[in-house]
Amino acid sequence: MSEQPLIHARGLVKRFGDFTAVDGIDVQVRAGEAFGFLGPNGAGKSSTMRMIGCVSLPTAGELSILGMDPARDGTRIRARLGVCPQLDNLDPDLSVRENLTTYARYFGIPRAEARRRADELLEFVRLSDRAGSMVEPLSGGMKRRLTIARAMVNDPDIVLLDEPTTGLDPQARHLLWERLFQLKRRGTTLVLTTHYMDEAEQLCDRLVVMDAGRIVAEGSPRSLIETHCTPEVVELRFGDDRPADLAGKLEGVGERVDQLADRLLVYAADGDAAAAEVHRRGVTPSSVLVRRASLEDVFLQLTGRTLVD
Repeated sequence: MSEQPLIHARGLVKRFGDFTAVDGIDVQVRAGEAFGFLGPNGAGKSSTMRMIGCVSLPTAGELSILGMDPARDGTRIRARLGVCPQLDNLDPDLSVRENLTTYARYFGIPRAEARRRADELLEFVRLSDRAGSMVEPLSGGMKRRLTIARAMVNDPDIVLLDEPTTGLDPQARHLLWERLFQLKRRGTTLVLTTHYMDEAEQLCDRLVVMDAGRIVAEGSPRSLIETHCTPEVVELRFGDDRPADLAGKLEGVGERVDQLADRLLVYAADGDAAAAEVHRRGVTPSSVLVRRASLEDVFLQLTGRTLVD
């Protein structure tokens, strides 16, 4: 990966009237990496992506994309970006192949080259057998793969992916992850937002966690887990006969105990030892699960468990 960042932001701010959606963030994305934005609804992820995509100008701060200024060079930057929006906006009046070849013409790509690229990309996303089909009968996973193929038709330097697998079943998600991983291996720079923590762990070399318009943590998925969480988590479930004041009875077991509506989470360096201590104190859960800490544990610790509308 090149040391020169393709995306450079310093003190980036986006306001809508009195509301500050993005509040002075610093971001560096290097060539060839997969970089993720995580955060609850309203954290500022989409506003940041729109600024990077040169469809919304910053209110304040510095932003450089591919060494250019979005305020001055927006058209040139957009010509070198591929965009996969959260909601598919494919043309239902065109065939699968035509959705690619027509889009290619917006970039001034000659017809013969557009057809060649379309066939190559349809093979890459495993849609060659549906090239002549209309869009509407396609499954959700097929539409997402076609949208990603369309984002690649101009051979972009950066591909922006907003919630790329939202609404897909597990099989479709894993196939899409495989295709995105292949793009990364080809050297394509990926910038994505996602609500799926396993997706971020699978795809992202680095990521930032955003909350209320600010960055609250940054690093690789593994480094974030090591910094903000214990190595293991013990999940305790009790059914309907849950004893009172469980958290108090388990004080000192592990480093932290989170009491949820349906279970207790004990964060510990040694999950088996913590589970044994739970039983030693006379607490008898109906089920015990010892697992490694995940990015979701970090995410919930940093951003809270309160639902944000």
